[in-house]
Order: sequence, then C-alpha cells, then structure tokens
Amino acid sequence: MGERQRLDNDDIATRLRKLDGWSILDGKLHKEFSFGNFVEAFGFMAKGALVAEAMNHHPDWANVYNKVTVNLSTHDLGGISNLDFSLAEKFEALR
Repeated sequence: MGERQRLDNDDIATRLRKLDGWSILDGKLHKEFSFGNFVEAFGFMAKGALVAEAMNHHPDWANVYNKVTVNLSTHDLGGISNLDFSLAEKFEALR
C-alpha cells in the first residue's frame, strides 16, 4: 500500500478533482452517498467495512436510512493522507 503520507493543500486539491462528489469539510475528505433504501446503504457500509479493515484505515461515517456520510482523515498524521484518497477511491468502486 505504500508509506502513509500527509498531503499538503495543493496535493489535496489535485486529487480531489479526480473524485466525483467529494469535498473537504472540517479538514476531512467528505462525501454523502445516497442509495435506493436502507438495505442498499447498509450493504455499502458492510462492503466498505471489509475494505477499510483490510487497509487498517477506518472511516468516520454514519448512516441514516438511505444515506451514508463518510469523513476521512488520518488521525495520527493530523490531516488528510494518501490513505484517505485510496479508501475514497475504493468506496467509489463499491457503488
């Protein structure tokens, strides 16, 4: 997976342009996913949990009915890292 690296604002802006619907909110990589119903949203979270566990990089996320809100940052690096973008890309592939 490579070395964990905190990204500067320029790197974040460049990488963010490649992720549809993601933004920066409160210093975290952020997106709200919408699904057809609760089962689809929860299924996404179940698949996402397996991906996150395999990476040993866990999201801050929440589910309300058909929506899943995801916030990613690398707490021990104090900001957004390459791991956050990697996990965001993997979440996008789960759609």
